Amino acid sequence: MAKTLLITGGAGFIGSAVIRHLIANSEHNVVNVDCLTYAGNLESLAMVADDPRYRFERVDIRAAAEVGRLFARFRPDGIMHLAAESHVDRSIDGPAEFIQTNIVGTYTLLEAARNYWNGLEGEKKTGFRFHHISTDEVYGSLGDTGLFTESTCYEPNSPYSASKAASDHLVRAWHHTYGLPVVTTNCSNNYGPCHFPEKLIPLMILNALEGKPLPVYGNGQQIRDWLYVEDHARALVRVLLEGKPGETYNIGGHNERKNLEVVHTLCDLLEELHPDKPAGVGHYRDLITYVADRPGHDLRYAIDASKIERELGWTPVETFETGMRKTVRWYLDNETWWRRVRDGSYRGERLGLG
Repeated sequence: MAKTLLITGGAGFIGSAVIRHLIANSEHNVVNVDCLTYAGNLESLAMVADDPRYRFERVDIRAAAEVGRLFARFRPDGIMHLAAESHVDRSIDGPAEFIQTNIVGTYTLLEAARNYWNGLEGEKKTGFRFHHISTDEVYGSLGDTGLFTESTCYEPNSPYSASKAASDHLVRAWHHTYGLPVVTTNCSNNYGPCHFPEKLIPLMILNALEGKPLPVYGNGQQIRDWLYVEDHARALVRVLLEGKPGETYNIGGHNERKNLEVVHTLCDLLEELHPDKPAGVGHYRDLITYVADRPGHDLRYAIDASKIERELGWTPVETFETGMRKTVRWYLDNETWWRRVRDGSYRGERLGLG
């Protein structure tokens, strides 16, 4: 049966991937709730904008009256909460927005969802879900071995991860105190189409295409687990529809790579797919420049995603190699999209120096 789903942050990177997946692969109705901050881009949803099952509402999740109006008007069967300030470097420069959006905004949504859910009856009430999408960064930094599991203690080290950890705790509390049926997911680093170019992978691709330096923090030995965004979208929908209330599911790509390895991979793919380099560039790798490390930079993240595989049957489709190739190809084929982004509020400047 078709459901109506509220997707907060639906104009963002992961949110837009979720919406594209839902419209293309399900019968569900989608209400995209986004206030269109610098990283929100409706052009990422151009292919679904005219679909009768899609609707956009420009609403700030911190505005309680507006959020309440959405619940009353659309009477959703579930909410997928992706709206968040998400860039660590920006959180170092200006943590206040992260506190307001990630903590206060989540509280506002939880209260609106609780008031709405309390008024439901029967299957509408038992079937409702509040799905909170979070990050593996709440767990802190790993050493050379080990994996983050759903029972790993929280040790956030940046203003961003601290704000997400706080929001995770709010969601848990609203379930245990008020009975609100929630599910939480913590994911590893996402990459893929429509990624805002302040993040590592799109920044390196676009800087390389323009012959600009490729800034690698510190020695580039920091390790991340990379998850292709369309694999993540499939996982998120699976958790919303089949996850057990009160449970947390870690979502990872099984693709641990050092940051420097990621940059080398991108350079080599560009050598193959876009050999016509900017003037004066011999090899894309020649553009790599080592810069001062990020303050408090976590060394290693790695996800144990065995629970979601075991209980819900999800596994990633893309390997690191196939996903990276698709990503580079997408940026080469969608210059209009990224040039319009680069001409706007973000121009590739270094953030996060405090």
